[in-house]
Amino acid sequence: MNQGSSSLQMPKQRLEGKVALVTGAASGIGEETVRLFADNGAFVVAADLQDELGLQVTASIGSKRVSYHHCDVRDEQQVEETVNYALQKYGSLDILFSNAGVLGSLSGILDLDLNEFDSTIATNVRGVAATIKHAARTMVARNIRGSIICTASVAACVGGTGPQAYTVSKHALVGLVRSACSELGAYGIRVNCVSPFGVATPLACSTFNLEPHQVEANSSSKANLKGIVLKARHVAEAALFLASDDSVYVSGHNLVVDGGFSVVKNSFSPI
Repeated sequence: MNQGSSSLQMPKQRLEGKVALVTGAASGIGEETVRLFADNGAFVVAADLQDELGLQVTASIGSKRVSYHHCDVRDEQQVEETVNYALQKYGSLDILFSNAGVLGSLSGILDLDLNEFDSTIATNVRGVAATIKHAARTMVARNIRGSIICTASVAACVGGTGPQAYTVSKHALVGLVRSACSELGAYGIRVNCVSPFGVATPLACSTFNLEPHQVEANSSSKANLKGIVLKARHVAEAALFLASDDSVYVSGHNLVVDGGFSVVKNSFSPI
């Protein structure tokens, strides 16, 4: 090897040796995050209730660093079991990406089905609270200065961008993150959330009965930042930032990944 080539260094793996748990990992943002975390040196437990898809994801990565575990976040016992699985499998838990969520019913407030409302809250708020609870307990017990990240939404910033129950749940989730931040900071645990604009995930496409290119076209037409289409990978990269030491003093933050949409949507414009 000549002198010039010997000076070359491999890109830094930002999560080298860390153990991460990702919920809602079988598709969309969760799947992209599992891949990105693994690419950056993490050991990852991919958790979901879609077992066939989840196993396909882990098999396609083909790494001993990634394993799948069934978890319905609405069931606290399953959440606890999944956290324990991560400990037994990899010996630690440094990162939680609580990403599992549903869009729920598309009905407005005048036709709101409260049973469907409760179901959305059970996944998007109660389920996230359960994951934070059990991940944080593990981190505190083992003196781990961990990072907890949750998937909120631009709907937590601007009304009218999502179904009623979904919008309420994402507002509540941001409050949950801020509350957990205030408590867990004493243990050196950071708690943040990421709020994406419309992404053409399988969940969004199936809920609205649209093809990915139709969802992307709709989002792009309403976006403020032109020339780029928001992809699940972009949201995963935001989660990677919050999971890594690059954000070592960031906590209680809602990282909005919307190209400025929520900032300018309701601003005054003479045009």
